[in-house]
Amino acid sequence: MDLLEEIHKRGSMVDGAIQSLMPIGEPDELYRAMRYLFDAGGKRLRPAALILSTEAVGGNPKDVIPAATAVELVHNFTLIHDDIMDQDNLRRGIPAVHVKWGLSGAILAGDTLYSKSFHILSQNNADTARMVECMTLMSITCTEICEGQWIDISFEKRNGVSEAEYMDMVMKKTAILFAASCKMGAILGGGTPEQAEALWEFGRLTGVGFQIFDDVLDLITPEDVLGKIRGSDLMEGKQTLIAIHARDNNVKLNVFGRRDATREEIDDALEKLKDSGSIDYAQDKALNFVTEGKEKLDVLPKSEAKDIMLALADYMVERKF
Repeated sequence: MDLLEEIHKRGSMVDGAIQSLMPIGEPDELYRAMRYLFDAGGKRLRPAALILSTEAVGGNPKDVIPAATAVELVHNFTLIHDDIMDQDNLRRGIPAVHVKWGLSGAILAGDTLYSKSFHILSQNNADTARMVECMTLMSITCTEICEGQWIDISFEKRNGVSEAEYMDMVMKKTAILFAASCKMGAILGGGTPEQAEALWEFGRLTGVGFQIFDDVLDLITPEDVLGKIRGSDLMEGKQTLIAIHARDNNVKLNVFGRRDATREEIDDALEKLKDSGSIDYAQDKALNFVTEGKEKLDVLPKSEAKDIMLALADYMVERKF
């Protein structure tokens, strides 16, 4: 099995839908700003997870393309706003939306993606009860993402963030959209409540593993592959699991929270994090979450979609960017 090809196959369904469900309208520049990150690429993991979840419970993937497109819109809305709040000027190797269109333009682009996501989700051809359940789930998910982002920002003003607090933040900010994508796929695909709950847990647990490993990649991936400055989380003072473990083990990071840190200072901090075992600790945690998540799929019947989802879970902690 070529996992990336399977993901691309399902992601391309969403790419085509974006063209038809979100055409360039007026004001022209607003819609170009909204489409900017889609056109720049992206892995489409969340819509792929939704489509695969539908397949895994015996549903037709073509029936859930609007829902899969909707979760990708939500994801991109969060990326645009995250880049503003984190003052990140690069995304996917190109200037961030707020760099190209200004703060006001980026905020409006993100807000419009958010509102469009519900409109597009409503175009799914499903019975009223299932649509109401998915609409409610999407609303709760977006609220928790915002709660998680608020918590993440509040961490920057604190020194004593615990591992448990970090996990709660990640569950809200990152993992819940994976969880919601999987559960919506099961609901719209006609899955049983047990299957929908299992897929929710799969998405939640692997989503946590994904984010922890993302924090690792910020430190170990070359900038030309990462598409942004390596070690940016350190410079921004992000309370990642790596930083928390390092602090709890008395590792002094002089670059933490210093946006003016030099490349040499960043490289020195990375060596300290490697030597202290903080990076390995985070990688092990990510792997444990993914392993637990994979076990949740035991309730699903054997299928190609299930095998792809298991491989996708492994990819979340094996990818290079």
